[in-house]
Amino acid sequence: MDHDEILELTGEKTAHLPEAVSRRGFFKLGAAGAAGAAGLALARSLRAQDKPAGHKPPAQPPAEIRTNVDEIKAIPRTGESMPGRFPGRVVKVATGQVRAGGEIDAARVEKAVARGMAELTGESDLAKAWAQFVAPKDIVGIKVNPIGGKTISTKPEVVEAILAGLAAAGVPKANIVIWDRRLHQMTEAGFTAARFPGIALAGTEMKGPNDDFYDEAGELWAKDNIDREAPFYFADLEMPYNKDLLAAMINQGRESYFTKIVTRKVTKIINVPILKNAGGTVTLCLKNLSYGSLSNTSRLHKIWAKSVAEPNGFPCLRDKVVLNVVDALQAQYDKGPGANPQFVYDANFLLFGTDPVAIDAVAHDDLVKVRIEKGVQPFDAPRNREFLDLAAGLGLGIAQRDNIRLQKTVL
Repeated sequence: MDHDEILELTGEKTAHLPEAVSRRGFFKLGAAGAAGAAGLALARSLRAQDKPAGHKPPAQPPAEIRTNVDEIKAIPRTGESMPGRFPGRVVKVATGQVRAGGEIDAARVEKAVARGMAELTGESDLAKAWAQFVAPKDIVGIKVNPIGGKTISTKPEVVEAILAGLAAAGVPKANIVIWDRRLHQMTEAGFTAARFPGIALAGTEMKGPNDDFYDEAGELWAKDNIDREAPFYFADLEMPYNKDLLAAMINQGRESYFTKIVTRKVTKIINVPILKNAGGTVTLCLKNLSYGSLSNTSRLHKIWAKSVAEPNGFPCLRDKVVLNVVDALQAQYDKGPGANPQFVYDANFLLFGTDPVAIDAVAHDDLVKVRIEKGVQPFDAPRNREFLDLAAGLGLGIAQRDNIRLQKTVL
């Protein structure tokens, strides 16, 4: 499936990414997601749905659109709420070249993850470092980003290194789930039962035993995988849907519901995003969590900055995400957020921290620097950082670079 088809399959094209016009079961563990042929058919259907004749996206975002984020602010925080144990701290580990001939040096990656955790926590003992974030009784969800297949997705080797840390801290395999919104994309990116034996692999969107998104009664198989009883993200806008697009969105209307993976199953979340662009900004920790956890997201691109930041203020994310490990072994500097191989490069570093806003701020500056060097854009613009300021305003982390401590180390 090519770049355009992958983006169409997500149902998340948008004209509102910052400074650019860009596009973009735990309940049936191990069940096959959309197969390639079915995915291609859905992609073509979505393309027809989303590109009406004569459509030209507006140059500017719409007027202010009301959300329910103010209601969420009133929910009490916990001792582990974002920005976590180390607000404003980011550890950057320069790994050196880890990829050769298409293969990743797994031993080097594991060493880099151990180094990053030691630098972040001040603990040289691997078990003690990881024990600052998880306990054996926790149900730990590892949130990956597999949208780019083998081209640009969370590397399985990075997740394997994280699993080694969890094992050292005494977390049993039965208490771990690797998850994303779409299980079939995880499979394409290398997250399979064969590679991760004993570890649950979960997705929210799904096909059923009839190899279709809909059952014999015309109901979505995934309709019960979202939590309609937990606090939901409201945004006062909606968009037209057809039957195929609903397969990717699960519900329509003005409500976006969180997956039951984050509301009911896991007690701790380790966020493992990849470094790539969305227009003139970065799509990383905050977006991997918000859009990866919610239903009905296509419409949210009209309020991109708000919809990236605000869902992270809900308790199911704010109070459970205890660690972010950014996979920047490879990164993409243009034509994101879907995979576009000509813009993928070996960045060869990992980022560690509990503060997703600080990490995104550091990564934003790094990626914009690359974009400027490559001639993609002449300068950064305030609008590109709006989502960072919104997240900081919600108390989720530190956005101002002068207040962020970036600690660099070389493997």
